[in-house]
Amino acid sequence: MADDIFTDRLRLSRAVASDLDAIFAIQKDPRVWTHFPSLRHIDPATTLDMMERWDRSWEQAGLGSWVARLRDTDEIIGNGGCTLLRGEVWNVGYRIAADQHGHGYATELARAGIEQARLIDPDRPVIAYLVEHNRASAHVAEKLGLELVHRAADVGNPDPAVMRLVYADRPLTPTQLAAALG
Repeated sequence: MADDIFTDRLRLSRAVASDLDAIFAIQKDPRVWTHFPSLRHIDPATTLDMMERWDRSWEQAGLGSWVARLRDTDEIIGNGGCTLLRGEVWNVGYRIAADQHGHGYATELARAGIEQARLIDPDRPVIAYLVEHNRASAHVAEKLGLELVHRAADVGNPDPAVMRLVYADRPLTPTQLAAALG
């Protein structure tokens, strides 16, 4: 899949090297990482590594994260979609620029990712994993029709009180849940 995907308000395309600065600007903004500040990017190399993981998902599974642009201005406002985790589950995720929060772009982007994942491999579950105190992301998962299938301590989180939630579009096998939890 090389062509862009268009939603009502977004143009979704595979990342290219020239997208790095705009994506890094989003990833380094502390307002974007309120719920997991230790993952904030402080070096463009971290963002480049992330973009290379997206590319590997595209090469291996035919789908990965997109760069999200506003259709009317072509401004990059985030990234997301579905990536294949450990060959077991589609992970729907997104990161939207802080100034664009609250406009429904995350849901629009995530919905397009799920639609493509189901076209490519409908037998593979779609999951979303997030930290419990991120109610906005939980709300997006629920709007997408995903249901809570797992709640436990977020192993490896610098804050031991944080709980990890996994939402899915169907029950998960133990292997699929393990893939979702990483």
